Amino acid sequence: MKKATIVIIFNMLTILVIAQSSVRLNHFWEKTYTLNPASVNDRYFAEFNMAARKQWVNFPGAPTTFYASGTMFLDNLNTQFGLKAIQDKIGYTSTTNLGFTYAYALILNRDWHLNLGLGLNYQCVGYDLSKVNSPTPNDPVVYAKLLNVSNFNSDLGIELQGRKWQFGAAAQNLISLFQPINSQFSNTNYIYTKYRNNSLEKMNLGFGAIGVQYGNFYQLELNLTTYFKPTPESNGFQVGAFFRTYSEIGAILGLDLSKNLHLSYSYDYNVSAISTKSYGSHEIMLTYTLDRVFKCLNCWY
Repeated sequence: MKKATIVIIFNMLTILVIAQSSVRLNHFWEKTYTLNPASVNDRYFAEFNMAARKQWVNFPGAPTTFYASGTMFLDNLNTQFGLKAIQDKIGYTSTTNLGFTYAYALILNRDWHLNLGLGLNYQCVGYDLSKVNSPTPNDPVVYAKLLNVSNFNSDLGIELQGRKWQFGAAAQNLISLFQPINSQFSNTNYIYTKYRNNSLEKMNLGFGAIGVQYGNFYQLELNLTTYFKPTPESNGFQVGAFFRTYSEIGAILGLDLSKNLHLSYSYDYNVSAISTKSYGSHEIMLTYTLDRVFKCLNCWY
C-alpha cells in the first residue's frame, strides 16, 4: 500500500511538471510581457517587475514561482529591449529560464501600432534527488531520467495595440516544436485580446480573453476588471475577477503606492478534486517605472 501511494505521488508530480512547462502569471492581464516578447510599454522609459507565486498551497510538491523582468524603450528607435528571469520549483524539479527580448513598434497611425517581438532563452532543468522517493531505492531506471540539462530556446510574438484594444499572439519555446529538448519547456502558444476604457472618468472598465494551447491541452481564460481613478492622473486601485477553464476562479487587486510604484495581488482557487488538498494559490507583483525624458533640442527658452 505504501509503495502504491509513493507511485501515485510520483506520477502526480510528473503531471505537475508537464502542466507547469510554461509559467503563466495571473498578472498577465496588466503585464502581457510576461508571455509575449512583442508587448511594448512605450509609456515609460523603463519598467521593472518582480513577482512571486505559490500555487495550490498545502498540496504536496506544488509549484513555487519567482519572476523578475526589466524593459527599456528607446523612443527614437521605436525599439524595446528586455530581460527576464523565471525560476520554478515543482516537487523535486527546478527549472530556470533566463531570457533576452527585442521588440520593434511599427507605427500605423495615431491610434494603432504593431509590435513584433523575438526572445532568446537559456533554460536549465535540475533535480533534488534527496526528495525523490522511488518504490525501489536507488533504482537506476528512475535516476537515469533525472539528469540536469540546459539548452537554448526561443520565443516569437506579435501584438496590435490601440488606445482601448489590444490583440496579441505568442509562441513560446519554438525550438521545442521542432526538436524535443525536454518536456519541462514544451512549445506553448497563446492568443489574446484585451479592452480597457482608459478615460478621465473616476471608474473605468476592462475585460479580456486568452486561449492557451500546448500539445493536446487547450485552456480558455476570461477576465473582468474595474479601475478606480481618484484623480485623472492616477489609476488609484483596481479590482478584477477571472475564470479559467478546468475549474479555476480568482480575483486580482492592484494599488498605486506612488506615482511610479504599483503593487498587485491575486488569489485563485481550483474547485476541482484538487481543492480537497489545497487552500488556493497566491501571487504578488511589484512594478516600478521610470518616466520618459523628453529633450528639447531647439528650445528658445
